Amino acid sequence: MLHPWLAERMSRFDASGIRKLFDLAAKLKDPINLSIGQPHFDVPPAAKRAAIEAIESGKNGYAPTQGIPPLLERLQARVDREFKHRDRKVFVTSGTSGGLAVALLALVNPGDEVIVFDPYFVMYPAVVAMMGGRCVSVDTYPDFRIDLKKVAQAITPRTKAILVNSPANPTGAVMTEAEVRGLAELAAERNVALVSDEIYKLFSFDGPALSPAQFNDRTIVVEGFSKTYGMTGWRLGFAHGPSEIIDAMIKTQQFTFVCSPQPVQWAGLAAMDIDMSGQIAAYRQKRDMVCRGLRGVYDLVEPRGAFYAFPRVPSVRGKQETGAQFVERAIEKSLILIPGHTFSRQDTHFRISFAVEDAMLARGVEALRALAR
Repeated sequence: MLHPWLAERMSRFDASGIRKLFDLAAKLKDPINLSIGQPHFDVPPAAKRAAIEAIESGKNGYAPTQGIPPLLERLQARVDREFKHRDRKVFVTSGTSGGLAVALLALVNPGDEVIVFDPYFVMYPAVVAMMGGRCVSVDTYPDFRIDLKKVAQAITPRTKAILVNSPANPTGAVMTEAEVRGLAELAAERNVALVSDEIYKLFSFDGPALSPAQFNDRTIVVEGFSKTYGMTGWRLGFAHGPSEIIDAMIKTQQFTFVCSPQPVQWAGLAAMDIDMSGQIAAYRQKRDMVCRGLRGVYDLVEPRGAFYAFPRVPSVRGKQETGAQFVERAIEKSLILIPGHTFSRQDTHFRISFAVEDAMLARGVEALRALAR
């Protein structure tokens, strides 16, 4: 029962199951931690130096809500080159999660519906509920592909937005060109906002990840520096879309997050000149290590991007466990995973993060093989 002071919306979501497992992992001795969704590599030295120089030179006050001009200009030039839209405006957000929050705050009225794809990033249902909206899930099991007929059937007069993530957390799925184009065209045809979470954009292992904004110039795109440059704790993201929508998002940021930390924005500007292809290639190899190690033991759709795998829980000795039961058994072996129900209305799978050192990943794969036996 809620405390009488608390808003009713607080009953619509629980604390993140991922955070609970982070706390558990901290108590285990030498755990094999395949739960953490952040790069294992450190922030590149040039970005660190830029942040230090910004701090030491006194760039420690509020930044403009929309971002420091040099970073804003650089991002705008990149977006203009990529999309060539006449009306596509950029601003700097307080992390990608902050960008998604202000996007939905600007778009969603109480009672509006937002379509998400199941499995989904854990934040999506919670942030929609915070805005008074209702999440409508479109099932993508078993292959994690988007069925446009299901999407069309899910759209109602209350549908305000479609929220899509490619490359995806937790599955590693990357939308095909047909899926991207079809979804973009459907959103435009039905006059529904399309919000594209592209935080893992560069982590696409088998070809570039396409943005729906290439086929629908009203798409609202949220990106960030956190995953690409190992800056998860620095809270630096950006968003772009039609200027009227972006102006509303800037207004909501002004009265919530205020701005992204100024020294971090100078670091982001420096980071844009850093080649991260070596790190992306290393993560492709980690993906391959997981797929080779689990092949024939687990039912696994090969992840095409991000740094997650989402295997189905195996049947052991004729008994079918849930994701939560399997993860509990894994924890007994000091292996930390995330159960599927954290990301889904189903609990048939579990998430692996392969954003770890190869030695730990090898230990994790061996432990998973043993658990399946």
